[in-house]
Amino acid sequence: MIVSMYHSQRDIRTEERPQPETSENEALVAMKACGLCGSDLMDWYLRERAPLVLGHEPAGIIVRKGSRVRLFDVGDRVFVHHHVACFRCHYCLHGDYTLCKQFHETNIKPGGFAEYFKVPAPNLQKDTLKIPDCLSFDEATLVEPVGCCLRALGKCYIQERDTVAIIGAGATGIIHAVLSKMLGAEKTIVSDLVEFRLNAARRFGADVAVNPEEEDLASVVNAETDGRGADVAVVATSSLDGYRAGLKVCRRGGKLCVFAPTDPGNYLQIGPKDLFFNEIQIVPSYSTSHLETKAALELMASGRLNLKELITHRFKLVEAAQAFRTALESKESLKAIIVNK
Repeated sequence: MIVSMYHSQRDIRTEERPQPETSENEALVAMKACGLCGSDLMDWYLRERAPLVLGHEPAGIIVRKGSRVRLFDVGDRVFVHHHVACFRCHYCLHGDYTLCKQFHETNIKPGGFAEYFKVPAPNLQKDTLKIPDCLSFDEATLVEPVGCCLRALGKCYIQERDTVAIIGAGATGIIHAVLSKMLGAEKTIVSDLVEFRLNAARRFGADVAVNPEEEDLASVVNAETDGRGADVAVVATSSLDGYRAGLKVCRRGGKLCVFAPTDPGNYLQIGPKDLFFNEIQIVPSYSTSHLETKAALELMASGRLNLKELITHRFKLVEAAQAFRTALESKESLKAIIVNK
């Protein structure tokens, strides 16, 4: 079968690999579409593991299943979460599923950027979801990123009439803006340096869209909130400047959501005195769990959450190198997906 092998950020190769074998508790899925995530572009995060097959936002059709698989049949259209927790350890019992040891050990094989991938038993049993007919494979690739955003905003406890500032208007930044409104926020303020993304944020319902090179973001946020600042500031960019901006616009008692990692060795200086007297809460949120992927799929299937216009580029599996290049370089890209149809 064909796979797209990541050797480095600028070196994505089409290669042949054997089709994965499956056991009696596993399934084989023919990939139909798989999203390209921002983490797939973090070379520092992947360098030591390369070469490898990336892709963790896959949707496809089950083409083979083991003799002991009962919940699924050949022909089922499915979204597969690449990580699943054990539900038994100390972290899971505290609801910290993404910190579970098994969460990091489970993965689809070899990855979503392949003609076929194996779904291990834990993934199949705990976080593989049937895609309803009303959703396309393309749309189903958004289940995982929507789940990540739902988890982050859930940890921030948005209340009615809150103002949410989102730093970074890529695909997840826009998803945060849409979900914030659904969760009760009165106003969303989105910031980005790229006008194409700001226009997209406006189309998806952002109340205010700010280019910080043209306007002072903190002044805009203060003007929109009677001088208080944002109740929640979500940083959906790996830029330290983005985090500085997030802290600056966050009101006293507000929450700064750490949604994107910076490069290793980059640090943000925060005075404990300021945190103490201003009671700003720092809320990191990594990945998503079975709870949010299910909720994401239900929201999308209900029609309440329509995000298909986020997908700006589609590439064939053999065009994966071009997909990576577009995601890295294009200022008119929100979400690129790789398809195999």
